[in-house]
Amino acid sequence: MPEPAELYTPQYSSDLMRRQAWKSWMIGLGVTILWLALILTPPIAQANGYSKLATPLYHFFGYICHQRPDRSFFILGEKFGVCSRCFGVYLGLVLGFLMYPLWRKIDDIEPLARIWLFLSMIPIGIDWSLTIFGIWENTFETRLATGLVLGIACSTYIVPAIVEISRNLAGRRMRAANFR
Repeated sequence: MPEPAELYTPQYSSDLMRRQAWKSWMIGLGVTILWLALILTPPIAQANGYSKLATPLYHFFGYICHQRPDRSFFILGEKFGVCSRCFGVYLGLVLGFLMYPLWRKIDDIEPLARIWLFLSMIPIGIDWSLTIFGIWENTFETRLATGLVLGIACSTYIVPAIVEISRNLAGRRMRAANFR
């Protein structure tokens, strides 16, 4: 049965929305890569004698992560800007953004069921809880892996959200331009 005329989207509008979705995805990917680069900048800067750059970045990341040396990766003898679990989350965001177009259309703004986001938090909860209760001590690898799971899952919710937000903002601009 054919769809009602009200649901028809002209081809030029569809192409425009698809291009706009890809642009939003690329900007989002760029932001996540930049964030990951900022995490790696303090140890590299510190190791090369640029403490005036490293210190404020370490201080900034100190607001979002405990930065414990015994739970952080090191590069060039200096610890990352965040712990191994936080690094896993941010690396997972980048990987999730990169993989997103391989399994879902970029311009599909319908979010997945929230249960998947909550399920992605279970590995971190188990890893953390087992350590807190003294059942086992988590490792760099388990913290990184559980962070990756959460980061990848979060990206599958962030991509449709930024596409929808940019689509709504573009719609407002077009409506405002039509009323001038």
